[in-house]
Amino acid sequence: MDKIYLDNAATTPLDEAVISEMIAAMRSFGNPSSTHSFGQDAKILIENVRRNIAGYLNVSPSEIVFTSCGTESNNMIIKSCVYHLGVERIITSPLEHKCVAETIMEMKSRNGVEVIYLRPDKNGDLNLNELETALKASDKKTLVSLMHANNEIGNILDIKKAALICKENGALYHSDTVQSMAHYPLDFSEIPVDFASCSAHKFHGPKGSGFAFIRKSSGLKSLITGGPQERSLRAGTENVAGIVGLGKAMDICIHNMERYSSHIQQVKEYAVNKISAAIPGIKFNGRSAEKESLYTVLSLLLPFNDPLIGLKLDMKGIAVSQGSACSSGASKPSMVMMMILDDEEMKKTTPLRISFSHLTTIQEIDSLTAALKEIAENQAIEKINV
Repeated sequence: MDKIYLDNAATTPLDEAVISEMIAAMRSFGNPSSTHSFGQDAKILIENVRRNIAGYLNVSPSEIVFTSCGTESNNMIIKSCVYHLGVERIITSPLEHKCVAETIMEMKSRNGVEVIYLRPDKNGDLNLNELETALKASDKKTLVSLMHANNEIGNILDIKKAALICKENGALYHSDTVQSMAHYPLDFSEIPVDFASCSAHKFHGPKGSGFAFIRKSSGLKSLITGGPQERSLRAGTENVAGIVGLGKAMDICIHNMERYSSHIQQVKEYAVNKISAAIPGIKFNGRSAEKESLYTVLSLLLPFNDPLIGLKLDMKGIAVSQGSACSSGASKPSMVMMMILDDEEMKKTTPLRISFSHLTTIQEIDSLTAALKEIAENQAIEKINV
C-alpha cells in the first residue's frame, strides 16, 4: 500500500539536500566555543547560517538566537519578558499554540500576570481594534502575543498592523511565526515585531532545531545559564548539524517560495473543490478554504461525528490530523475548535486538518477524497441501520 502524507503542518519530510548538508556538518566535530581550528570550523558553519537567516529577515545576525524549536523559543521569550523585562500584563487570544497558551497561563498563576484575551469571531478572525482598545486601557507594561498564521484553521493575522499598534502604544509584540517562516516573505525591518519564533521541521528541515528572533533593543535575557553561547541568550553547546540543516532548508524554501506556494495553492484549491463535490454538507473551518489563508493548511468539518476518523484514514495509508500535533490523542476538541464551533456543531461533526507541501500531488487528493467519501457513505448506512 502506497502511503500518503497529508500532515505537513505537524512536520515535513526532510529534504535530501538538507540531509546531505547535515551529514557533512557532522564531520566538523569541534565544539563551537573552542578557540582552536576544530572548534572554529564548527563556529563558522553556525555563523554562516545565522548571517543568511538575518539577511532573509533583514535584521542583524546578533538578533538570531538558535534554539531547539519553536516551543523553546516561545517559552524563552514569554518567560523572560515577565522575569527580566517587568511585563505585568499579556494580551493574547484563545487561538494560540499550546506552547504559548500554557506558558502564559503559567505566568498568570506563578507571577500574577494579568491576561487579556482577544475573542475571535466565528470565522476565527481577531479584531485588531480591540487590541488597540485593550492596550489603551492600562499603563501596565504589556506583552502582546498573537501568532501570524494559525496552525489549525489557517487564518492569517495582519502581523504588520498588529506590530504597529503595539509600537504606537508602547507594548512589546511577540509573534509565533512557526507556520509562516520560510513560507512567506517576512521583513522585520518593515514589520516592527520585537520577538518571533521558528522551527526548522515545518519547512523540510530537522526536528530539534529552531531559532528565536530577539530585537536588540528589547533587552531580553537568557533563561538557560551556564555559558556565553548565542550572545549569552541561550547557554549550551550548539546543535551544529541541526543548525546547518535549518539553514539549508530555509535556503531551499526561500529560493523556491514562489514555485512551492503556487503548486501548494493549486493543490489546496483542487482539494476544496474535489472534497466539496464528493461529500454533501461538508464545511471548512475558519478561513482555511479561502485564498488569503495559510496555503499549507485546510481544515474540514465533516457532516458526521466520527472520533476514529484519523485512525480509519491511517489504516488506508493516509496520514492526516484531527488537530495540532501537540494535541493529538486528546479526547476533547482543541481550544481553537471550541472558539469557532458551538456545542451542537461539535456533537454532530468531525474536524479534520489536512496540510500540504510542495511534494503533495493531485492524485493523493483524489485518494483522500475517495477514502473520505467511503467513510461518509458507511456512516450514512450505519445511521439508517440504527
